[in-house]
Amino acid sequence: MIDVKTAVNAAYEYLKSLQDIMGSSLPDLRLEEVELSEDQSFWLITLGFDKPEKSLSNIFSTSRTSERVYKLFKVNSQTGEVEAMKIREV
Repeated sequence: MIDVKTAVNAAYEYLKSLQDIMGSSLPDLRLEEVELSEDQSFWLITLGFDKPEKSLSNIFSTSRTSERVYKLFKVNSQTGEVEAMKIREV
């Protein structure tokens, strides 16, 4: 079984590889939560990052507002492969 550090790195690298598709950088990317499934077949990794809100008022404002976005990754505990990614609602 892979260790937690390997699982987190797999999720992180997967998300970074999608950065161009998502159309923005991932400011303040952080590990939010880690959980091993009861049957130990996969790791659930939650990563969070700030998504700047786009509006005309933000363009002229000196203070920036952002929304925290969370992604949940299902990482196979044997292979270290990311099997799924979804938006995590908080």
